[in-house]
Amino acid sequence: MRTLVTGGAGFIGCNLVRALLARGDQVRILDNLSTGQRANVAGLDVELIEGDLRSYERVNAATKGVEVVFHQGALPSVPRSVQDPLTSNAVNVDGTLNVLLASRDRGVRRVVVASSSSVYGNAPGTPRTEQGPIAPLAPYAVSKLAAEQYSLVAHHTHGLETVALRYFNVFGERQDPLSGYAAVIPKFTFMMLDGNRPTIFGNGSASRDFTYIENVVQANLAAAVADGASGRVFNVATGETRTINLLVRELNRLLGTDLEPEYLPPRPGEVSVSHADISAAAEVLGYRRLVTFEAGLERTVKWIAEHRSSGALSP
Repeated sequence: MRTLVTGGAGFIGCNLVRALLARGDQVRILDNLSTGQRANVAGLDVELIEGDLRSYERVNAATKGVEVVFHQGALPSVPRSVQDPLTSNAVNVDGTLNVLLASRDRGVRRVVVASSSSVYGNAPGTPRTEQGPIAPLAPYAVSKLAAEQYSLVAHHTHGLETVALRYFNVFGERQDPLSGYAAVIPKFTFMMLDGNRPTIFGNGSASRDFTYIENVVQANLAAAVADGASGRVFNVATGETRTINLLVRELNRLLGTDLEPEYLPPRPGEVSVSHADISAAAEVLGYRRLVTFEAGLERTVKWIAEHRSSGALSP
């Protein structure tokens, strides 16, 4: 299969690229390398096009001859979007619209669009279902909701096969722990390996449905081919939830440390509970949790520790 992965040099994208190559796909990547890293795809048999999602011409050229597009490209992070909502909107909304229009114009068979659990905000009712209320709290969440809605509109108005996946707190190998907007698991792991106390915004009772990267890759592969999936949105998670305080305890156990968190005031835009109902993905996509949180966390900590000691990860 000929596939395009936007954001393919980023964390989720590069793991997906490896899975596509392993099954024999011809893979093209479109990435402007603003948050993705060339090192993530170094040595892989892929075509890497450096380009920005905000350029329709660049996106249109990248979709030539492609059967399936995995649209992972985005400007991530809730705090980043609070600081710079205009850029988040331009990349995540306008960029997605460019991907959808180019896919329509190039005759792409299906587009799988990465969305986010952040669209739920602090809406009432858990676990979250795809038909439940949404209440985005940050510009990033609004941009991802707009992106998935555009994907549904493209399906209904243009007949383009689209599937949107709402990712819940993805973690795993190749997730950058050093970015100023690093996700909590790689950030805490790197800090604690250095003997530093992890910083928690709030009292640590906020909970997350942490989802290991292999589970997310599986969902993408299934969404690209599943009958009855087009024109729909699916949660991608484990269906379990853990507090940030519990995460720190698990990291202390794996690292052999005993570091107490430093608590700071909550940040704007952060949700208090993230917990998914994954029954729709299980029924339609055949999705299931392949790797548990505990196993995924152990793999992730090992990867970060090894790459830190080798100098591959250094401030």
